[in-house]
Amino acid sequence: MLLLLAAAKIRADDVTVMAAGAGQSAALLLLAAFGCRNATGAEMIQTTFPEPAVMAELMAKMLWEIKAVHFSADKPYKLSSGMMSPVYIDCRKLISYPRIRSAIMDFAAATVMRNAGFEQFDVVAGGETAGIPFAAFLAERLGLPMIYVRKAPKGHGRNAQIEGHMPEGARVLVIEDLTTAGGSMFKFIDAIRAAGGVVDHGIALFYYGIFPEAEERFTNGNVTLHHIATWRNVLAVARERKLFDDKTLSEVEAFLDAPLAWSGRNGGVSSLG
Repeated sequence: MLLLLAAAKIRADDVTVMAAGAGQSAALLLLAAFGCRNATGAEMIQTTFPEPAVMAELMAKMLWEIKAVHFSADKPYKLSSGMMSPVYIDCRKLISYPRIRSAIMDFAAATVMRNAGFEQFDVVAGGETAGIPFAAFLAERLGLPMIYVRKAPKGHGRNAQIEGHMPEGARVLVIEDLTTAGGSMFKFIDAIRAAGGVVDHGIALFYYGIFPEAEERFTNGNVTLHHIATWRNVLAVARERKLFDDKTLSEVEAFLDAPLAWSGRNGGVSSLG
């Protein structure tokens, strides 16, 4: 019967009838295992809750696997802020790997529900452009509507900055692929609030976790930031797997401990404007 249910993905009511002989607990197990639909046709939400440390380590390993993270202490990367950095990440690569993005969306859903609650949101919002696909993925996981927010009003037609339907007073979860100091996320948060939405929580799949300004910004903005992994997790995996020589790993750690000082020593800005 399990194979038939997996193949057919029949409705929840039908599973309950079929499993009646084995008791209601068997029916519930079948529903959980195969994501069946209830009588209204809505798909039931499936979520597991791994420990945060496990999710962080697994995401770090995934980022290394798809070469979305890079270390280069001898030839640092210049960031848009003018900082020089021995680390670089491209979270947009995640959308091209279905198994990895699916696992990370499971982690995101688990993180939000564990830390914020199960019924705390009415809408998921992504920011232009990197946050849009992840908002779609997470909205699907949570069974919620999705909107996206432009960096600025589009300047013609309705001059809309928010695309999609957001009711007045809607509780909005904002998602970005990564957050450094939080500036870009707050541009989207401010736009949602100005349009009548309520934003108390945001989630970044990857959080730099090295700038005190970020924590101050989210605290002062009355937003709780959730995340899955940080550069510390990425560095830990690199060390465990001996992906780089000791000098490179030490330089990366020095950057994570004091990013602006490291940047200044390597030809970049030593303060953020």
